[in-house]
Amino acid sequence: METIASAPRKPASADTSQTYLGPFAIMTVLFFMWGFITSINDILIPRFKDAFSLDHKQAMLVQSAFFGAYFIGSLVYFLISSNGRDPITRIGYKNGVVIGLLLAAAGAALVWVGASAHIYLLILSALFIIGLGLAMLQIAANPYVTILGPERTASSRLNLAQAFNSVGTTTGPLIGGYLIFDYFAHPGQNQAESVRVPYLALCAAFLLVAVIYFFLHLPHVGEGKIERGAGALKFTSVQLGMLAIFMYVGGEVSVGSSLISFLGQKSVADLPQLEASKYVALFWGGMLIGRFMGAVELGEMSRGKKQLFLAAIPLLGFGLLLLSRSWNGQGFDFASGWEIVKNYLPLLALCWLLFQFGKALAGRTLFIFSATIGVLLAVAMGLGGKTAMWCVVGIGLFTSIGWPNIFSLALDGMGIYKSQVSSLLVMGILGGALLPPLQGLIADKGGNVTISCLIPLIAYAYVAFYGAIGHRIGRDKTEIHSESTQTL
Repeated sequence: METIASAPRKPASADTSQTYLGPFAIMTVLFFMWGFITSINDILIPRFKDAFSLDHKQAMLVQSAFFGAYFIGSLVYFLISSNGRDPITRIGYKNGVVIGLLLAAAGAALVWVGASAHIYLLILSALFIIGLGLAMLQIAANPYVTILGPERTASSRLNLAQAFNSVGTTTGPLIGGYLIFDYFAHPGQNQAESVRVPYLALCAAFLLVAVIYFFLHLPHVGEGKIERGAGALKFTSVQLGMLAIFMYVGGEVSVGSSLISFLGQKSVADLPQLEASKYVALFWGGMLIGRFMGAVELGEMSRGKKQLFLAAIPLLGFGLLLLSRSWNGQGFDFASGWEIVKNYLPLLALCWLLFQFGKALAGRTLFIFSATIGVLLAVAMGLGGKTAMWCVVGIGLFTSIGWPNIFSLALDGMGIYKSQVSSLLVMGILGGALLPPLQGLIADKGGNVTISCLIPLIAYAYVAFYGAIGHRIGRDKTEIHSESTQTL
């Protein structure tokens, strides 16, 4: 295996001392959009399970089709780039984004067709096409964000961009749950038809943003040089990073996809689907809070300002949560709202404490947070009841920094290999296609969803290993200068 020291340290045209704030702000729109549509999958699973009389395993094929497309799309991209025809290098990041948006728009339109025809296989095919489009967006956007400024703050920028992704994943279940389970759900019609109008609206949104991006001017940072061969795959740390993304995405999607069913169990909370969907939003909302905190902790500002923001962000998040849960349609009942959300406050305090232990190191923080998820899952499996409910809902807080930290650790110092490494990492999203059905199979065989939490537990155990040790294996430590790769 080669070490990363053999890779050129800088993209050909990047000014690593400059931060491109305008282009970075524009890119956050993309992170929001794919977060929004990804989280709606968690709403589709119970909807299609009832509409097509599916078991847990069959319903989880929604995630298999969606995230399987990431693997196929990124694999094709990698094969093309390894032959010296790197698409992003040739067409530029902006055109890569436009192509991805157009593919996603086509898939969203096809969901409307499949739902109208009541054909589950056609809907799965449509979700696959959406996944292909988002794979292209991921391959282009993630490395682009890392090189829109100094490499030492790449983790901070990715955490901030992913925070806007979490804005999408938080609002997705709330809006999607209301539209699909309530507003467009009419008695006497096939339940699949309630997804038609929401996905037609998503199609229009993707087309609109594609047109806007086509006419935007974005700097061609780090483009221009093509490296023939599968050079990025020779690095051990990249290989382990691919598996880390596989496990991270698989674990996160498994928890999010099974959350409505988990909370609906009599042994946990016995919640109806519409009410449980609000806790799915809280799960993703925790990721929003955690990623904003991660952007602060891993960024460059004085320690005093960091502590101020690290305290203010979770308090603000809790305040918004309290407001949303206190509204009863006629006014605010803060007493009842407090009874609902008070159990979330200790989880926020724990999140703040763990950031202190992370000491602004991406690897160390990844290890601590992933190990904490393992403990939460074990407690949920062992105790049940409301304790189990809050343990699983709270996982969103601690899984928040997983994607940006793994991505930045794997991309650190890869120079001209960045887009190729990005395609390999996106390939790891296959975990979101494979682990949820495996979890569904275990839930079917075991007779309940609780026992199936063993799958994300194993997945996060590996992510903890990558944060502690895996990201440093195969690296020449004399060449690695990024703070994100310091030892524990």
